[in-house]
Amino acid sequence: MRADASSHSEFPELSIVVPARDEEANLELLYEMVVAALDGRVEWELLLVDDGSQDATSEVIAKLTERDARVRGARLARPCGQSAATFAGVDLARAERIATLDGDLQNDPADLLPLLDALGDGDAAVGYRVQRRDRFARRVASRVANAVRNALYGDRIRDAGCSLRIVRAEALRALPRFEGMHRFVPTLLRFQGCRVVELPVSHHPRLMGRSKYGLRDRALRGFADLLALRWMRSRMLRTAGVQRIGRCGACEAWDAGSTP
Repeated sequence: MRADASSHSEFPELSIVVPARDEEANLELLYEMVVAALDGRVEWELLLVDDGSQDATSEVIAKLTERDARVRGARLARPCGQSAATFAGVDLARAERIATLDGDLQNDPADLLPLLDALGDGDAAVGYRVQRRDRFARRVASRVANAVRNALYGDRIRDAGCSLRIVRAEALRALPRFEGMHRFVPTLLRFQGCRVVELPVSHHPRLMGRSKYGLRDRALRGFADLLALRWMRSRMLRTAGVQRIGRCGACEAWDAGSTP
């Protein structure tokens, strides 16, 4: 039975964006986990973005949208990568707070409520995986990447590669977009002066399917991105406090609606 759209808010409290490539076996269970974790606690919508899958991912998404009005789907015409699929969903999100997580069931939707509480008045609450349930090579690569990233930027993000996070929509949409940028969201937010808090989250082994965004995608490209971000930070515009001198047409435009 389809959940009636009229029984849910047009502007939910939380938008959950999930990029998915060839995840037909996981998405229905992911939906059920979201329902179990959030129903009766927060008004939510689930945005499932098919990143050019070759399996029945789009068909599964279509069935879920028919079952529940809170589920919305999108499809990229060809595989564009995790960052592109994620931000395709971000652009469709209606809530002021946007969560992201992977579609492989390794992230647990039950962690969304603690992240939401931790967000408070901040700009982002990001998860760090206390016990990684990945292959040894992937765990080592992640640790090396985090260490190099923190050394280059003087940052202390524990697990920048963790996709489970909640960010205020305005802050997330203001970030520069490029391939692989999903791995740098916490760092980019701090570049922008955002307040980022970290929270331990669960991590589960992948039970069905296999990763489409693997180590080859993360290694050389990731290192090149690190260097590019270091250059970007060195070239960011920084201004001291702006004070008005005299009056001008532009200043009056700033003051529109105020009493002279």
